[in-house]
Amino acid sequence: MVGLDGWKRTNMLGEIKKGLGGREVIVMGFVRETRDIGKLRFIILGDITGNAQVLLKGKEEIARFGDFTKESVIAVKGTVKENLEVVSGAEIVPSDIRLITKAETPLPIQVYGRTDALLDTRLDWRFLDIRKPKNALVFKIETTIEMAMREYWIKNGFLEIHSPKLMGAPSETGADLFPVVHFDRTAYLAQSPQFYKQMAMCAGLDRVFEIGPVFRAEPSNTTRHGTEYTSIDMEMSWIESHEDVMEFEERWLVHVMKRVKETHGEEIRKMYGVDVIVPKLPIPRISFNEAKNISNKAIGKTGADDDLTDEGERVVGETINRKDGSEFVFVKEYPWSKKPFYHMRKEDDPSVTKGYDLIFNGVEITTGSQREHRYEVLIHQAKEKGLSLESVKFYTDFFKYGVPPHGGFGFGLTRLIKQMLHMENIREATFAFRDMKRLFP
Repeated sequence: MVGLDGWKRTNMLGEIKKGLGGREVIVMGFVRETRDIGKLRFIILGDITGNAQVLLKGKEEIARFGDFTKESVIAVKGTVKENLEVVSGAEIVPSDIRLITKAETPLPIQVYGRTDALLDTRLDWRFLDIRKPKNALVFKIETTIEMAMREYWIKNGFLEIHSPKLMGAPSETGADLFPVVHFDRTAYLAQSPQFYKQMAMCAGLDRVFEIGPVFRAEPSNTTRHGTEYTSIDMEMSWIESHEDVMEFEERWLVHVMKRVKETHGEEIRKMYGVDVIVPKLPIPRISFNEAKNISNKAIGKTGADDDLTDEGERVVGETINRKDGSEFVFVKEYPWSKKPFYHMRKEDDPSVTKGYDLIFNGVEITTGSQREHRYEVLIHQAKEKGLSLESVKFYTDFFKYGVPPHGGFGFGLTRLIKQMLHMENIREATFAFRDMKRLFP
């Protein structure tokens, strides 16, 4: 409850609707718009739950309460009156209005109604941009997603860990690192919690997850990459292969998508014009070679590369959607040449890993695999990748004293939201985005 000189908010604005007629309320919010029609003034007041209309009648009342600039914050005490001409079916007739903070004018970007501001300008004024209900919905969805993820993990015996974000050695290949000064030595911002998830397997924690920031010094300026983002990670022991990891992920994902659809499906349809589709199990699986054939045929390219391009992922996603009616597809068994040294290789074909990517509406949102848990093999693979054994010694030491077979995945939270809402740019799905040029706000 918010206090204001003895006033306490009794209702959120989204609660002002038909059926509350005659009730006295105190509401608080942002002045979205004011309109004068004859001797009436209509104030559209907004908060995170929605908008409500405040009605001022007559010149005296309008003069008494004064005018308010757009996005000023006010408190209104009044009586709810049913009005079927209002979307909510009710409005507030005030007995008193208090100005809490006055907004400067003009606004740098339009908040209520349509805005023509470019995305970079919107990001410069992100705190105003998020006041728009459509943009605020992203963070309601994000909250539901994380709650559902934790719900499923905990129900299935997972423990939450919090790995360090300052590391003394690279956590992946050694490229794309952010070095930072750590007293008298150089440290690095963590690219992934990968090594620490596996440390947890070596510690006997059996099943773990983490939701936290990761940092990639990638010199890219795309609609799907950032230099800091929220990574969703899990690791589980006692698996037979990467198939076990995929089976767990698809069940976990169905649980998450169901929660989003139940909680926000109507709002998403109204504001974004898309339906949340819960995937049917099993999610289609194709090999990397099959994916490359689909991509090459569609793009008109020949020859074999060791990775799928962004365009290739899009084509594969569209093809599987047409063929199987699935927005999701697992692409498994990527070439060893493109994967980290800790991925396990297939026994019958060492050029291929026991790993996979999950593609959602044409964009990769997950990379997972069975990890190599045999110490001697891990050392050999690190050498083969040209890594300094000294730089990864703290990690490889985990495997000297017994470790169960295990695997897991890293999952992009904002990519999931971007693809679910059919957004054009991942920046719109991120609270305060970071890329090569942006460090503010």
